[in-house]
Amino acid sequence: MDVSKLPNYHPVPWATHFDAIALPEMFARTKDRSPAAPLLHFLGRTYSYDELFRDTVAFAQALRMHGIGDGDRVGLFLPNVPSYVVAYYGAMMAGAVVVNFSPLYTVDELSAQVADSGTRLLVTVDVPELYGKAEAVLRSTSLEMLVVSSLSGMLPTLKGLALRLFARSKVARVAYGDGILDWADLLKEGGTRRNEPLPEIDPHGLALLQYTGGTTGTPKGAMLTHANLSINAQQTAGLNPFGDPAGEVFMGALPFFHVFANTALLNHAVVTGASIAMVPRFETKQVLQTIEKYGATGFPGVPTMFQALLDHPDLAKTDLSTLKVCISGGAPLAGPLREKWEAATGVRLVEGYGLTESSGVVSANPYAGKRKPGTIGQVVMRTEVLLLDKEDATIIAPDGEPGELALHGPQIMQGYWNRPEAAKDVFVEHHGKRWLRTGDVATVDDEGFLEIVDRIKDMIAVGGFKVFPSQVEDVLLENKAVKEALVIGVPDAYLGERPRAYVTLNAGATATGEDLAAWLNGRIGKHERVESIVVRHELPKTMIGKLDRKALRAEVLD
Repeated sequence: MDVSKLPNYHPVPWATHFDAIALPEMFARTKDRSPAAPLLHFLGRTYSYDELFRDTVAFAQALRMHGIGDGDRVGLFLPNVPSYVVAYYGAMMAGAVVVNFSPLYTVDELSAQVADSGTRLLVTVDVPELYGKAEAVLRSTSLEMLVVSSLSGMLPTLKGLALRLFARSKVARVAYGDGILDWADLLKEGGTRRNEPLPEIDPHGLALLQYTGGTTGTPKGAMLTHANLSINAQQTAGLNPFGDPAGEVFMGALPFFHVFANTALLNHAVVTGASIAMVPRFETKQVLQTIEKYGATGFPGVPTMFQALLDHPDLAKTDLSTLKVCISGGAPLAGPLREKWEAATGVRLVEGYGLTESSGVVSANPYAGKRKPGTIGQVVMRTEVLLLDKEDATIIAPDGEPGELALHGPQIMQGYWNRPEAAKDVFVEHHGKRWLRTGDVATVDDEGFLEIVDRIKDMIAVGGFKVFPSQVEDVLLENKAVKEALVIGVPDAYLGERPRAYVTLNAGATATGEDLAAWLNGRIGKHERVESIVVRHELPKTMIGKLDRKALRAEVLD
């Protein structure tokens, strides 16, 4: 479907021109407009655009002084802390390429991605769980330098002092020297050259290596340019129908190391002049307090975050009146969860969709006006869609039939780092353009609303029929006893595979697997019927909290 021919359905028209700018330039433009405006609110301390920009320049200069420059990889092994923002833009300002690493990585996982990316310098914080792993990687890999920022130094004065005096077990004893550098010293060093010129950054040059979650095998580094990221931030900003975007306050609970937060939170805020009320990690009580304290207006999150907040007893006592919209991404949003959230809070919860390979954001339901629950909304501006045949990506799916969703737009990655063979599998040529194959099976209606039916690799082959796990899960979630559900295929001697469901229950529910299977199988097609339902206390989740079908499949089948 040519969505450009549809009536304009965004606050910003589909064909709007976006500036392909380098991310440091994007930061500089906003800082010049409103230097005193707040960018970060962090545990009681507020950082202005000007303050963070000055530290960013100092960090960039320090990197150049230590031999880190054009094309070098700088890794960020950080939770949501102010030093992340400075290191992210500062590394890019120095001409380097940022590599995001999850704070939850093991030493082996971190070592593998440091080696794969060729990271030379790694930035972390003096939290024992992170510093210990980072130091181990420094000693055992080709990593050359480790820069350690101080958590207490980023807090308000009294909080920082209390942390140093009374919570010493939460502060790592850092062995500075021998390749380990102090963050504060580095900024002082770079600050002496703050007025010296820095390299001009090519907007079409590589800015970020963002590793995929590994759902199709070994994680791969998606190569995202400055233009990919800055345009996707502008596309995301174009979804806002509420007036002056500089007045928005985003709830920063998503981890910055994830591509969703990189675009929907950090770069989105910086391109518009908005602020982020940030927490180091998702803790329900702290998130509720932060929304109320700073008057958060927008909250991008994953479904499990909204479920956790619904389950918290303080939700009903929290003033959420400033929230205009909540955006769910990263995983499918169950209809019952959306309905419960909106009934409990009065705040609209809309579903969006994105990929690591698309810089984070592809589509969203409108924040105001008409929406279609159960869909992932309409694609952001200047993004085109194709539905490919599910069996043969070289041809288009028949009209009216589901097909593999393929995307073309200015936010699509350049390829995978050192994996040209993987890029060949994920891109396909049609109509003289290069399209990204998402692996998701979708339908599109006459208003451009997309619905994800399932993932191609998740489809279950039952006696020659294709069963989409998500469709079975959607029916199962209609049962009031069911909180979460995952369906996988298990071997069957006669049919090849049969669906099996794994669920968790809502508080107070007492349904058994047998009860649920009998209820479910009477509501779905014969080939979709599950061979059993297993009730569990919890289901496996990824690092950002979305249900992890791959991990469940590996656990059950291995």
